[in-house]
Amino acid sequence: MLGHLSFGVADLARAIAFYDAALAPLGAVRVWTSETGAGYGPPGGNDRLALKRQEGPVTPPGPGFHLAFDAPDRAAVDAFHRAALATGGRCNGPPGLRPHYGPTYYAAFVIDPDGHRLEAVHQQATYLSPTPIGSSTNA
Repeated sequence: MLGHLSFGVADLARAIAFYDAALAPLGAVRVWTSETGAGYGPPGGNDRLALKRQEGPVTPPGPGFHLAFDAPDRAAVDAFHRAALATGGRCNGPPGLRPHYGPTYYAAFVIDPDGHRLEAVHQQATYLSPTPIGSSTNA
């Protein structure tokens, strides 16, 4: 549904250092860099998040908006949180289960150096057992 999302940043070098570190545990890499921006996505792929240097103050979206990244496992959520805090992010919710979102919803929340709200989330897949071909549920 979404092609990519762009964030305005005040200090591009600071933002690149933050996103290089925070997104690495999630398997995302910087896929392009220019004098005015940088893009992140899957290795060898297109950007899904673009950072654009802005002149003047950066105003992130208000309450209710955040960007959630899929994490391959809980360890990646933990590593995202540690890396984000080590590179200028602020904790907005430590790693842990969030059962009010679902029984396997494991997430961490941070705020980047420009005030953008981010989440890394891993949800263990739950599968229903399919009905075998040729069987009948009619008794």
